Amino acid sequence: MVTDVLTKPDAALDQTLRPAIFGDFTGQEKVKERLEISVEAAQQRKEPIDHILLSGPPGLGKTTLAGIIAKAMGGNLKTTSGPTIEKAGDLAGLLTNLEEGDVLFIDEIHRLQKTIEEYLYPAMEDFILDIIIDQGPNARSVRLGLPRFTLIGATTRSGLLTTPLLTRFTIKERLDYYVADDLQKIILRASGLLNVSVKPEGAFEIAKRSRGTPRIANNLLRRVRDYAQVKADGVVTGEIADKALSMLEIDQYGLDEMDKRILETMMVKFNGRPVGINSLAVAVGEEPDTIEEVYEPYLIMEGYLNRTPQGRTASRLAYERLGITPSEGAQQELL
Repeated sequence: MVTDVLTKPDAALDQTLRPAIFGDFTGQEKVKERLEISVEAAQQRKEPIDHILLSGPPGLGKTTLAGIIAKAMGGNLKTTSGPTIEKAGDLAGLLTNLEEGDVLFIDEIHRLQKTIEEYLYPAMEDFILDIIIDQGPNARSVRLGLPRFTLIGATTRSGLLTTPLLTRFTIKERLDYYVADDLQKIILRASGLLNVSVKPEGAFEIAKRSRGTPRIANNLLRRVRDYAQVKADGVVTGEIADKALSMLEIDQYGLDEMDKRILETMMVKFNGRPVGINSLAVAVGEEPDTIEEVYEPYLIMEGYLNRTPQGRTASRLAYERLGITPSEGAQQELL
C-alpha cells in the first residue's frame, strides 16, 4: 500500500501538526543540521539527495523529516512500510511509478522480507530493477531502468537490518528522545494549530510527562484539551494539566499504567528475579515486540529497568518510585 502524502488532503489532524520545513522542526539539532547540509549540497549539484536511514524509537519525527526532505528537494513523497510489501511485484510497482527526484519512504524497513530486500540493492546503487518473469523453463530476467530517486528508510530496530542493506545508505542518522524544553515548544506550536489556549506552565507539565516523544506530547495535548474544555474554562494551566494527566494515570515522572504494570510484575510476580521477555509479555498481556520497542527504551533510558544476560530486572530507582520494598531475592539482584 502506498500513499502520496504531499497530495493527500489535509483531512488528517495529525498531518496538520507535522512541520513542513526544517525551520519549524524543533529538536534533534545536530541531525537537522547535517540533513540540511546534505539537502543544500544536493540542490547545488542538481541531483537527488543520497539514500538516508533514520533510526530511533517510535514517534520522534522520522516520517516528518522524510516529508521535509522531499519538500525541500522539490520531489513527491511516496510512503509505504516494510510489512506491506509482500512480494517483489509490490516493490517493482512502487519503484517503476517513481519520477526523477522523488522520495520513497519505507517505514519499519527492517521488516522487509530478505528476498524482497535483494531487489533494492541494484535499485539503490545503479537505479535498475531486475525482475523475473514466468516460472520454470520459461523464466527470464528483465532489466528496467529507474529514475534517480532517494530512498529514506525508517527503523526502530536498526540492529535487525542486514549488512548489505545497511551499507547502501550513505546517510545514517539516529533520533534520540527529546528534552522537556523542546517538547514544550512543540506543544505550544501544536496548541496554536489546534486553537487551544495553553499556558507555558501547562505545556511544560505535559512535556515532562510525554516520555521524550513528540507524538505522545501531541496526543496528551488533545486529551488535556478535552479535560480543560469540560472541567475548566478551556485554558490549559499547569494545575489543569496536572489534574488531567493524573486522571489518565500518568504520573509526574511520565510513567503510565502499562509502565507501572511491567515494573510491578517484575518486582512482585517474579519476586525481583531476572525475567525473560516472553514470560514478561504473557504476564502483562502485551506483545513482546511492543514491550521491546515501545516501553523498554524509555524505562531503560530513565533507569527503571535493566537488561542483563539472565533477563530483565527492575532497578532500585523503580522500587523507590513505585514505593515497593524489594524482596530478599531482589535485594541480591540490586547489590
